[in-house]
Amino acid sequence: MASEPKLYENVDQGALQDKSSQYLFNYGTSFMKDIICGSKGLYVYTANGHKVLDWTSGQMSCLLGHGHPEIVKAIADHAANLDHLFSGMMSPPVISLGERLCSLLPAGLDKAFFLSTGGESNEAALKIAKTVTGKFEVVGLSGSWHGMTAQSLSVQYHHGRKGQGPLMPGTHMLPAPNAYRSIFRRPDGSYDWETELDYGWSLIDQASCGSLAAVIVECIQSSAGIHVLPPGYLRALKTHCERRGMLLIVDEAQTGVGRCGDMMAFMHDGVVPDILTLSKTLGNGLPLSAVVTSAEIERVCVERDYCFYTTHVNDPLPAAVGDKVLEIVVRDHLVEHARAMGKLLHEGLKLLQSQYGCIGDVRGRGLMAGVEIVSNRKTKEPARELASSIGERAYDLGVWANLSSHGSFAGIFRIAPPITVSEEQIAEGLALLGEAFASTPGTMKY
Repeated sequence: MASEPKLYENVDQGALQDKSSQYLFNYGTSFMKDIICGSKGLYVYTANGHKVLDWTSGQMSCLLGHGHPEIVKAIADHAANLDHLFSGMMSPPVISLGERLCSLLPAGLDKAFFLSTGGESNEAALKIAKTVTGKFEVVGLSGSWHGMTAQSLSVQYHHGRKGQGPLMPGTHMLPAPNAYRSIFRRPDGSYDWETELDYGWSLIDQASCGSLAAVIVECIQSSAGIHVLPPGYLRALKTHCERRGMLLIVDEAQTGVGRCGDMMAFMHDGVVPDILTLSKTLGNGLPLSAVVTSAEIERVCVERDYCFYTTHVNDPLPAAVGDKVLEIVVRDHLVEHARAMGKLLHEGLKLLQSQYGCIGDVRGRGLMAGVEIVSNRKTKEPARELASSIGERAYDLGVWANLSSHGSFAGIFRIAPPITVSEEQIAEGLALLGEAFASTPGTMKY
C-alpha cells in the first residue's frame, strides 16, 4: 500500500482557508470545506488528516490514479531534459504520442495535434469544421459541457453561458437524451428518443440560415448527470449530419481512454466521428488535450490556411505523459479492467437502489456512473437537499462523489474512479456510500 504523501505537513487549515478567502478569486464554484494537502493512488488527504477515496479521479481526469510512479518518472525526466519548445519544433514524445494514439483509432482518425485543455481542443475542432465546410452554424446538446473558450461555450448549454453578453452567432440546441425524465414516450411508456431527435432537428432546420457546419456531442452527458446516448443515437446523429453536409465532432474529455469499457466511447456504437477531441483522461490530471481527424480534412485545412498556433501546442512534457498513459492502458489491459470493475460498481449501486427509495435512477457505463436522488420515485421530484446531506455524510465517512446543485443536475452523484481501481476499493466505496445512505434521515430505507 502506498504511503501517505508528506509534501505539506502540519499546516494550519483555518489559516489557509482565511488566506484562500482573501487572495483567491471565485471562478464560479463553491469551494469545499477542507484544504487538500496530498493525493496518492485513489485517495486524497486533507490538512486535518482525513483520508478520502477519490471517486471522481480529481476533476474526472486522474485516469490511472494520483502519483502513478511511471507518470511521475515521465514528468521528472522531461522536466529535467525536454520540457517546452518553440511551437514549430517537433520532439520524440509528441511524435510517439501521435503514432500511438492514431494506431488505437479507426481509419479516418489519422492525424493529431495536442493542446492543453478540453475547451481549447473543442475550440480547435469547431474552427476546423467551419474551415472545411465553409459554414458557421454549430449544434450542441442541451446537457452539454464543452469548455470555457468562446466557441466551445457557445455550444455548451448545461451551465456557464451567462454574464458576458452575446455568444458566438449560429449556435443551435438539440434536446439532450434523458431516458429517465424525457417527455417523449411511446404508448408503452418507453423512451422515444428517435421522435425527440427528429423533432429537435425540425426546429434547427427551421431556425437555421442554411449554414450548418457541425454537431458536437459527448457520448455520455456527464455534467448533466451521466446520461448515456441511447443505442443507435450516435448513428442517427451521424446520418443527420451527412444529410446536411455537416461534420460530427465527438468530445471524449471524460469518456475517452478506457473509462467506459472501450478505448473510446464512440467505439461502443461503431460510429467514427469526423473529428475526435480528448483531454482530461489523456493527461492523467496534467493539462493535455488532443484533436484527431482525417488526413483529408487536414489537407483541406492546409489549403485554406487553418491556424491554431498556441504557446503550448505539441509541448513535449505533457505529450510524454499522454504517451505513457496510453502505453499503460494498453499494456495493463485497463480497458477490460474498467469494464469488469464497472460491472461491479453498477451492480453495487443497483443493490443500493433496491434498498433506498430515494435513489430514482442508476445509469452510466463502465467506470462512469450516475445516481439520481429523488423524494418520490413515482413523481421523480428532485431531492437536492437530501442528496447534499448524503454527499456530505459520504465525504465525512471517507468517499468523495461529485454532486452539483445546478437545476439541470437535480441532485445527481457523478462517480468516476480511476480505472486502476481494485475490486477491494470498489467494495470499500460502496460500503461507505451505503453507510452514508443508512445514516442520513430521509433516504427511505426499505
